Amino acid sequence: MNNGGAKRMNGAGEEDDDEDYVNGDLDAWERTYTDERSWESLQEDESGLLRPIDNKALYHSQYRRRLRSLSSTATAARIQKGLIRYLYIVIDLSRAASETDFRPSRIVVIAKHVEAFIREFFDQNPLSQVGLLTIKDGVAQCLTDLGGSPESHIKALMNKLECSGDSSLQNALDLVDGYLNQIPSYGHREVLILYSALSTCDPGDIMETIQKCKKSKIRCSVIGLAAEMFICKHLCQETGGTYSVALDESHFKELILEHAPPPPAIAEFATANLIKMGFPQRAAEGSISICSCHKEAKVGAGYACPRCKARVCELPTECRICGLTLVSSPHLARSYHHLFPIAPFDEVPPSNLNDPNHKLQRNCFGCQQSLLNPGNKPGLLVVCPKCKRYFCLDCDIYIHESLHNCPGCDSFRHSKAD
Repeated sequence: MNNGGAKRMNGAGEEDDDEDYVNGDLDAWERTYTDERSWESLQEDESGLLRPIDNKALYHSQYRRRLRSLSSTATAARIQKGLIRYLYIVIDLSRAASETDFRPSRIVVIAKHVEAFIREFFDQNPLSQVGLLTIKDGVAQCLTDLGGSPESHIKALMNKLECSGDSSLQNALDLVDGYLNQIPSYGHREVLILYSALSTCDPGDIMETIQKCKKSKIRCSVIGLAAEMFICKHLCQETGGTYSVALDESHFKELILEHAPPPPAIAEFATANLIKMGFPQRAAEGSISICSCHKEAKVGAGYACPRCKARVCELPTECRICGLTLVSSPHLARSYHHLFPIAPFDEVPPSNLNDPNHKLQRNCFGCQQSLLNPGNKPGLLVVCPKCKRYFCLDCDIYIHESLHNCPGCDSFRHSKAD
């Protein structure tokens, strides 16, 4: 009995050892390399030595590179932008989306950054609407209809992240074309496809479907999470969209957020239209009415259409009864900055920082924090080309991405008016 118990104990100990080995019983330095991929956080300096990457400076340089490219295209010619956008996000949920080359998996990374993109999209495009489609088992399904509520889209997406089967690009394009064909002519029709597979299993000729999308004025863009595919590149070239392949998670985030600002309108389709809009009043808190969105009685806050008095839950939207576009005045005001964007700030050259004759502003004009690093050495900073005020990197990003006004220029106008 004792020998048997000893054997069982030894056997259990061996199983535990095997389990520890399988689970990766690594030293701390090994876990750092295995889990964090820390070798990707090193770069070579001027002297040939390795040092950690300054993520803040790297992020700012990427941001300024994108800002310059947008500014150069905007100043080269007068570009008409679509402020009322109808965008469908097509998410590939085939078995390829469960691959683990993106940690922990492709679909987890996609869901995380789609959530951030939806919030950023509505922040920059308050008059626009988004819908979600998925591709799974060779079938395209509509997850959410076009709407202006980010929370409803995010909630629906998080509940449908199972991956299986093959992907069908043609079925997704056919479904999107059927939905976007009903959009008014003043709306800009767009599709953003997040594609994980390396093939497409289609029931017919996808080239005909691509030409149908082109004829319907649908701008198709694709972000691939695997290798480049000819059919995706051909689709984007034919419809005026962009095609790119993500190298890693940070690159994928950068690529998807590039689709948040309004793209230039396609030249032959860019026609000016007068749009009739309604500005509904908010209903009283205790009022009871039937919601035209959900077809049920609701108590409390809502909006009443000024034309037919139908109740809607959120803005912007289109009245289900009379078809009037319903918005609020802040939505129009927030769309204004796309028409007249603030100019990029100039980086202060190192020669000016070390010049004793050059009078350097010691505090950021925006946040009033010191512009000097430890040791009274000037850090990276920028200057407004108009008012010549100095700003730190954080304020530079905040001014161009959220505020859309230069505090230095505004203060100069107010002092001049006084």
